[in-house]
Amino acid sequence: MELQRSFSGLGELLPCDRKVMDLTSEASISSVVDRTEPDIILNAAAYTTVDKAESEPELAYAVNARAPQILAQHAARRNALLVHYSTDYVFDGSKSGPWAEDDPVNPLNIYGASKLAGEEAIRREAPRYLIFRTSWIYGPHGMNFLLTMLRLGRERERLSIVDDQTGAPTTSIAIGDTTREIVEGALAGRFGAPENWVGLYHMTCSGVVSWCGFAQAIFARAGRMLNGRLPQVVPISTAEYPTPARRPLNSALNCEKLARIFGVQLPTWETALDQVFGLL
Repeated sequence: MELQRSFSGLGELLPCDRKVMDLTSEASISSVVDRTEPDIILNAAAYTTVDKAESEPELAYAVNARAPQILAQHAARRNALLVHYSTDYVFDGSKSGPWAEDDPVNPLNIYGASKLAGEEAIRREAPRYLIFRTSWIYGPHGMNFLLTMLRLGRERERLSIVDDQTGAPTTSIAIGDTTREIVEGALAGRFGAPENWVGLYHMTCSGVVSWCGFAQAIFARAGRMLNGRLPQVVPISTAEYPTPARRPLNSALNCEKLARIFGVQLPTWETALDQVFGLL
């Protein structure tokens, strides 16, 4: 939805939901691409149910790895630009500082491994591509941490939230708007020939916070929405909240390459959170 809003006016858009394109079917993907003959392919679709992926690896790899490979092959045949989104979960979280694009990857779960396989397929198959790794995505629509916290805040008096996993909450709004700025600039030649800008980039809001800190920031802004009835937020460790899929403790991404090549920087996560609350 945010990409559709951000790219409005740039050209004719064809949003593809599951009814239009089945990402588990090569025939379905090929049919849509052959029929529409796109100049730009924006792939924001993914299998993102991290814990469920542990028991559905075939489906996760079909959507997160095989489908991007098929899209990359079609993009190569048409010399189309393929824009794809990946994840901080390609890293194992063991680094003390923010992860750079060329740091060693070591996903801890099936979701991260399937997304890494998608990255590798695109880099192997498509001559013109932009891969944006991002993290902790949320926004005013859909299912995400912000909206879940607001719902639980209405239902419960006490919430236990993991406090030893850190990263940068990043809004779908900021991702969409920044992607539009970069793609429009690339097509206009502002960044030089494709070989100067084709590649993998980290794209997150700036700053770092834990999930617990993020929840506390949400409720600090949510008083009017919850009629002043705010839940108690209790920090817990990852060990106290076991899940089928392991998560990296440090998901912070270094976005210096994005700023250096394209001259763009996303807002701080606090500023972006304020922006989303202005839309709720």
